[in-house]
Amino acid sequence: MGLVRLYAVIEGEVQGVGFRRYVQINAVRLGIKGYARNLPDGTVEVVAEGYEETIQKFLNYLWKGPPLALVTKVTHKIEEYKGEFTSFDTY
Repeated sequence: MGLVRLYAVIEGEVQGVGFRRYVQINAVRLGIKGYARNLPDGTVEVVAEGYEETIQKFLNYLWKGPPLALVTKVTHKIEEYKGEFTSFDTY
């Protein structure tokens, strides 16, 4: 399995509930690089790079979220790996 890039937008009660920090902790634990940021429409955008198998596991965390979150939808696509990240950040 090769390296890939994930682009995802998470909908539901995902802002103000520790969602980005939760995503960051799990990304670091899995060795994934990228970022999570709040968008003005109340969703969270995640861009992540790592091995395809690991990214698939990471998607499960995006669906679950932390205890106070209520994820209703995860729209995502797998893209070509770009290698532009050295850590996983939150904005």
